[in-house]
Amino acid sequence: MTAAEVFESVTRGGVSDFSALVQILSVNKPWCLIGGLAVNCYVEPIYTVDADMVAVTDRLPRISEQLEQVGFQIQRFEHSICAKGRNSQLRILFTTDARYQESLADKEVRNVLGQRVPVAALENVILGKIWAWKDQTRRASKRKKDELDLLRIAELIQNYMRKFRPKLSNS
Repeated sequence: MTAAEVFESVTRGGVSDFSALVQILSVNKPWCLIGGLAVNCYVEPIYTVDADMVAVTDRLPRISEQLEQVGFQIQRFEHSICAKGRNSQLRILFTTDARYQESLADKEVRNVLGQRVPVAALENVILGKIWAWKDQTRRASKRKKDELDLLRIAELIQNYMRKFRPKLSNS
């Protein structure tokens, strides 16, 4: 079984919902993946049911309407919009925090759940995780997950530094 097939089974349709999302976003560019799924693109992946996204803020009402038309339930919050398919456990979260708009200018295409999607550049993923980790209004458990993601990225960077340090010292 592929990772996408496992995720589809475990989330009861999460890959199908993610695919529908990507189709809608492909006509509402620019957009990119941020958050835990984006972290998973750079380090050893861990399980998450959240797909955190950023899109051009003034396109979010249109995106929300298109998602509702294909069966997603939409909830609006102070700093985000949440979309959820009727049966799947996948939670799609669009941030409305203006700081994340910069991620739209620096992204790369990666394979996520069987789809080729734009993912925020690593430095923007790190910034977003720092902002989330420092946000005292978020639940402690969410902030701990952000801290874990930052530690996972730090380990990746340490591994690169160990790998290249001998080459740097021989110059």
